[in-house]
Amino acid sequence: MSAHTFEPVRSDTCTPSRAARELNLLRGEFDLAVQLGHVRTVPDEGGGGGRLVERAEIDRLRAQDGFPDTLRDRVRVVGTTDGAELMDISAGRFTRLARLGLLIPAKVYVNRYGAVVWLYLTEELKHFAAVAENTHLLKGRTPETLRAQLAEGVDLRARNWRMRQLGCLLRQAEDSWARAGALAALLPPVEVADVVEDPYERAWVNRLRPALPGQTLAGASFAHVAERITTAQDADEIEWLRSDLAHSVEEARALSPAPRPTARRTGPTPRPTARPIPPLARTVTARVEPMPTLVPVNPAEPTDESMAGKAEPTRRAAESLTRVVEPRRIPGGRAPERCHVPRVRPAPSPVPRLPATGPTPPRSTRRLRAWLRREALRPTEV
Repeated sequence: MSAHTFEPVRSDTCTPSRAARELNLLRGEFDLAVQLGHVRTVPDEGGGGGRLVERAEIDRLRAQDGFPDTLRDRVRVVGTTDGAELMDISAGRFTRLARLGLLIPAKVYVNRYGAVVWLYLTEELKHFAAVAENTHLLKGRTPETLRAQLAEGVDLRARNWRMRQLGCLLRQAEDSWARAGALAALLPPVEVADVVEDPYERAWVNRLRPALPGQTLAGASFAHVAERITTAQDADEIEWLRSDLAHSVEEARALSPAPRPTARRTGPTPRPTARPIPPLARTVTARVEPMPTLVPVNPAEPTDESMAGKAEPTRRAAESLTRVVEPRRIPGGRAPERCHVPRVRPAPSPVPRLPATGPTPPRSTRRLRAWLRREALRPTEV
């Protein structure tokens, strides 16, 4: 990867900030001079997307008579009060002339109170006041037709400012796509999407869409005010911009189509080969034979005969512990009393064991001995 992400500025060009210093202009005055066409710029070929000023252009401006005063007089702007004083009219008449579109603002900003401030070129105001045909507009009663327009609420200041900005953007456009981007800068995004239906062309137009100066002057608090100024509002203005945008896109499409993503060609996806299912194992499908009832006896395990031999002494011990009481006759001819004879539970029969893999420990007789002990200690009822 290269150590530099952009190309350095050429030696025969300079940035706008440096050009403003060499021309003895403030940055705002320099930007206005570029918009008005007094200072010619070239696009930045390094990929920054900005504009540069050639050294030859700076030398040409510095060689003019009266530099830098003549250049600064061309870009000097004034507000409503100073403009009215310069034209020797009242501030109200000056505002009415501006609303009628006779005075075109050059700059605009929104102050901290949310009020829109219009600025006008002093050179244009002097020229308007010096023309003899405009004397009836500066002195006397305003004509009836103009007063009717003012009564209807006509205000062309924002529209005239947009047209001035559009003229500057069209002068800087290099091709038809850049021209389409300049026209789209004045339209709402919905109108642009309606005219440019192709998504790739619309993305390319939006990429070339420049930002107007007034869009960044209001900040977040009054962004809606700046949007209303920089976006077309009248129906006839929107229709004119739409038709011009459609024509520019059609012309640009014929000369150089908009860039589109290249489709990747991938080979066919290999499909897995079908494999036959193996047969089931023989142990699963074979017939299950019943277990034999006679199993070989493990010598280590006790047999039925040995279990019976062990149970005989136990039975005899239980009979010896059992006390048999004979009924006796009670004098008086009454029936002999019955006594309770405890029942002796027979010893459980041995359970045959299944063959095991290892020797089985001998069965414990602890429970039997505990039972016999309890029976021996229980008192006999008479």
